[in-house]
Amino acid sequence: MKLFHKNKIELTADQIKKRKRELLLGLLSGILLGLSYPPVPLPFLSFFALIPYLYVMEKRDSLLSLNRFTYFTLFIFNLITLYWVGSWTKESDTFLMISGAALLFFNPFFYLIVPTLYHFSRKAFGKLKALMLLPFYWVTFEYLYSITDARFPWLTLGNCLPYFNTFIQIADIVGVYGISLIILFVNIFIYLSIKNLKQNRKVDNRFAMAAVLLFFFVLVYGTIRINSFTLSEKKIKVGLIQPNLNPWNKWKDGNLDEQLTQYLSLSDKAVAQNAKLIVWPESALPVYLLSGNYDREVSRINEFVSLHNIFLMTGMPDINFYFNRKDAPVDAKETKSGTLYTSYNSILYFSPETDAVQKYGKIKLVPFGEHVPFVEEFPFLGDFIKWEVGISSWNVGKNQTVFNFNKNGISSVRAGGVICIESIYPEFVAGFVQRGADLIVVVTNDSWYGYSSGPFQHKEISVLRAVENRKSVVRTANGGVSCIIDPMGRTVASTKLFTKDILVNDAVIQEGMTFYSAYPFTIPYLASLISIVTILFFYFKKISNRISKKS
Repeated sequence: MKLFHKNKIELTADQIKKRKRELLLGLLSGILLGLSYPPVPLPFLSFFALIPYLYVMEKRDSLLSLNRFTYFTLFIFNLITLYWVGSWTKESDTFLMISGAALLFFNPFFYLIVPTLYHFSRKAFGKLKALMLLPFYWVTFEYLYSITDARFPWLTLGNCLPYFNTFIQIADIVGVYGISLIILFVNIFIYLSIKNLKQNRKVDNRFAMAAVLLFFFVLVYGTIRINSFTLSEKKIKVGLIQPNLNPWNKWKDGNLDEQLTQYLSLSDKAVAQNAKLIVWPESALPVYLLSGNYDREVSRINEFVSLHNIFLMTGMPDINFYFNRKDAPVDAKETKSGTLYTSYNSILYFSPETDAVQKYGKIKLVPFGEHVPFVEEFPFLGDFIKWEVGISSWNVGKNQTVFNFNKNGISSVRAGGVICIESIYPEFVAGFVQRGADLIVVVTNDSWYGYSSGPFQHKEISVLRAVENRKSVVRTANGGVSCIIDPMGRTVASTKLFTKDILVNDAVIQEGMTFYSAYPFTIPYLASLISIVTILFFYFKKISNRISKKS
């Protein structure tokens, strides 16, 4: 009895030791994966970051145990990459800090789709086949996450490689989801080679060669693309205005005239350098400019545009009132006096040809920050969850507007305007290109998050949008980083973070569509189809086994 009891204690001690070793491996995977993302210049880590995780994953038999380990690993990853979301500056809003902290704990839960599908497919197909299917499960998760109302696909795996310019050139075919798929397969092939070496004391040449061939095939494609791609000679000189205003104080009353004067003064300097398109950042002025209460400010902007014969795109809040209830859209809100209205985080387009102002209302809103998830189904959430700076209840825009510039010697330049977080949705940006855009303009305000990883990560994600669509991306941020990215994903010019500055440079106008632009859903749909077939096969096999046992 004592011997049995002693053995039991020793076995428990071994289990504890094993569990600690596995947690260290999960910690290692989480750290390596986190450090592969900008602004850390170590994208190469992504190609083997998941190997420790895969080692432990194959040893976990129960779904609960597998999911617990996955959550731990990806919590570390999320902590390293998304620590900045709560802002944590001295002026930060309490709700923003709470939601930022909540994101760190809840975001890893969404990843549990991947090990759950792996667990079921392992029962249906065995370990090796399940492991080969895992990349498709991961990409399925990334895509599904991007289309839910609580979406925040910031950490799409392919987003870790903007610093590896040669490797990401294949995005013009497969997009960022295809890059995620490639990274995962390289990890798995290397892992299987190491596993075979450990078990049989020799490398499995099949998997080692598969990892090498896949990696170098992508590199060769990128090298050929860089050396053979011809940039268009058609260009437009853009002037990006970075006022570096404090976003917390900007929403308080007063100083509107001073703010507008500052924008026009900086724009004057850009025009002096021959800029034809001026871009102001997201929510440049903290007012509903076209509400009818700011005619003087609108006239000043129109006069400036007309005087200098230039175009101007600016982020701006926009509101529409509906005094006839029959004219109001179904998502209209109601003032205390009973008037229906809609409000949008918008881009306004001013042209020297007309005083009429074109608009684009943001479609992809930031969950909680700009739009309360599921508020249409549960309206009471809109009253319960509000951000103190008053921008947590925008309406969702309806159409992807493309603005046309056709004056000043510029022949038919068409720009798609993207607001802030919309730039992280690859198929959404491709939608502007499908509508004829040959230039992507991003307006944003990343100053909420201080000098952290967030603004740099956001900027580098735009590199992938440029390569996917072979379009220049011009990006104007309130406090930086403002930049011009060419169709090859190279940053031509950029500003420093938290400086008042202007950036004037040529942006290449590359016409036409890439394969990815035309078919942006190819990889996510393929991955989703494979995942669905896997689930159906598992349940079919399960039902068949039950029938066999009964008979």
